[in-house]
Amino acid sequence: MSVKVSCPACGGPITFTVGSAIVAVCPYCRSVVARGDRGIENLGKVADLVDTDSLLAAGVKGRFQHVPFELTGRTQLGHQAGGTWDEWYAAFADGRWGWLAEAQGRFYLSFQQPAAQDLPAFPQIRLGGALRVSPKLPPLTVAEKGEARAISAEGQIPFRLVPGATYAYADLSGPHGEFATLDYSETPPLLFAGREVTLDELGIPERARSREPEGRAVAGVQLACPNCGGPLELRAPDKAERVTCPNCGSLLDVNEGRLRFLKALEPGKVRPVIPLGTTGKLGDQPHTVIGFLKRSVPGDDGRRYSWEEYLLYHQRLGFRWLVRSDDHWNFVTPLPAGRVHAYTRWAAWNDKDFKLFQKATARVDHVLGEFYWKVAMGEEVEALDYIRPPEMLSCEVFRGGDPSGTGEVNWSHGTYLTPAEVEQAFGVKDLPRPVFNNIAPDQPFPYKRIYAYWGILLAAACLLGFLFFVTGRGETVFRNAYPIPRDTGPNHPAVFFSDPFALHGRRNVMVALNAGVNNSYLDIEGDLIEEGTDTTQPFSAPLSYHQGVEDGESWSEGSRDAAVYLPPMPPGNYRLRLEVYGELGQTPPELHVQVLQGVHRLRNFLFTLLALSVIPLGVLVYHVYFESRRWKDSEYSPFHSK
Repeated sequence: MSVKVSCPACGGPITFTVGSAIVAVCPYCRSVVARGDRGIENLGKVADLVDTDSLLAAGVKGRFQHVPFELTGRTQLGHQAGGTWDEWYAAFADGRWGWLAEAQGRFYLSFQQPAAQDLPAFPQIRLGGALRVSPKLPPLTVAEKGEARAISAEGQIPFRLVPGATYAYADLSGPHGEFATLDYSETPPLLFAGREVTLDELGIPERARSREPEGRAVAGVQLACPNCGGPLELRAPDKAERVTCPNCGSLLDVNEGRLRFLKALEPGKVRPVIPLGTTGKLGDQPHTVIGFLKRSVPGDDGRRYSWEEYLLYHQRLGFRWLVRSDDHWNFVTPLPAGRVHAYTRWAAWNDKDFKLFQKATARVDHVLGEFYWKVAMGEEVEALDYIRPPEMLSCEVFRGGDPSGTGEVNWSHGTYLTPAEVEQAFGVKDLPRPVFNNIAPDQPFPYKRIYAYWGILLAAACLLGFLFFVTGRGETVFRNAYPIPRDTGPNHPAVFFSDPFALHGRRNVMVALNAGVNNSYLDIEGDLIEEGTDTTQPFSAPLSYHQGVEDGESWSEGSRDAAVYLPPMPPGNYRLRLEVYGELGQTPPELHVQVLQGVHRLRNFLFTLLALSVIPLGVLVYHVYFESRRWKDSEYSPFHSK
């Protein structure tokens, strides 16, 4: 049931359409009107709304988890570091109120919930630490501590809004998309918990959205520089907080579309290789380059090592980054802090482990274009990079420097790009290429795929080798036994000639010999002779076996068996000629001779494995060199310690 009242400031009609709404903003004089037990109260006036180019509007209806809702109003809140975000209020059909925060193209829906009883005071909350705010939620990561100021509002609002009032808050993020805010405007603090959502999840139809982002370019605003009077175009006018003048290089503060001169920057020799205003397509969406930073970190040698960051903007997706370092490129997207688990030397995200590569203090050295925060020359953040080529996780910690420990923890995910990919995406030409041995932290090894092929070939070779050894034991073409005469000696050989036997072509030959020598030996000199041509293939083999007992322990050495492998012979009839020398011992042994063809040898199998491995092993050596170059400047290198 709606309730109509008169504005106490201007007398204009105000209608409360939601029974649980506490205040409404007068559409005529912008006074914040509260209703309560004491009647109607004027809480003061709010400023005009800042044009944030929102996709939402009061009166838009939707559905979340099968429950209908309607957006009744919003508050515009100012961040202490600059920037404005919208907080929409959704009246649900089941009587609940939902808080829908909209910031940088992302939406977070939360509901007020009972908070844990032992929540710490605001100064005791540790930025980046874990905090259990409710028994129903897992421990959440403190992603931001800050102070918000109520700038403007419209429509009906479910709490007592005082224009210009400030309050401390902490935003928290969970491992499965959870989102929560601790509102320290009251004691104990209020808890609002939910998760990041999309407009599609909220059931807001395209036709109900106030503006249509698809298919149109980012609208620019033409302004004049307050320092030099030169023309200045804002490509993201609703999001910009700082901008540099392209004519005089002045750093300007953007305040609700108005420009204020801050300082004159020193002319820089650095020029972006991708001009500001260029639009490129990364993934499925176009992104416009609106800002350029040059940052640096100190090195152990006293020098500073710098890189470039290009700020990209898309109205629906918000902000992304394109980072150039030593002519290597990365496309960087933001991540919720709660989805990343950071440890001493590694971090985990999306079921992947990343190794710590660098930890340093990054400083802003040069600024061009426009930015969504109040960037300043010399601004510093604590930066950590974790790598898993071709990916990188980066963490930037900004600390406000005040006693309460305000600040932000921002995580991002980078994907390696080649200069050719950047050229294709943004339509630029002749980007510098990286030096051959200058390896980027997350540059992928280009020949890593060869290991998969190597594994497949080795597995196939092992399978074939197993089949050959199982099925290829050889064909026996001759077998016989020859008693060794007793008068055989080292200088008096026994000579034997075998019966003829046939050999097939293209198949190797193995002569297997066995004799029951015992504490004696035989030296055998043999010839494989073709009967038709007298072609001879000589061979030799020793048979020796000795055994005994020494200090109460048995020992033995040598072997009673020998195998001689001969190359394939031409097909035909052959004989064996054997000359046997040696010492026979007390009992002359019998010499057993067997000739086989088509016997597979382990040596050939090993040679095959070696041949298949020559190139991959060379690649492996280069891979080790590649990784050593990647880690050469990192104090966390696995190749050395500093």
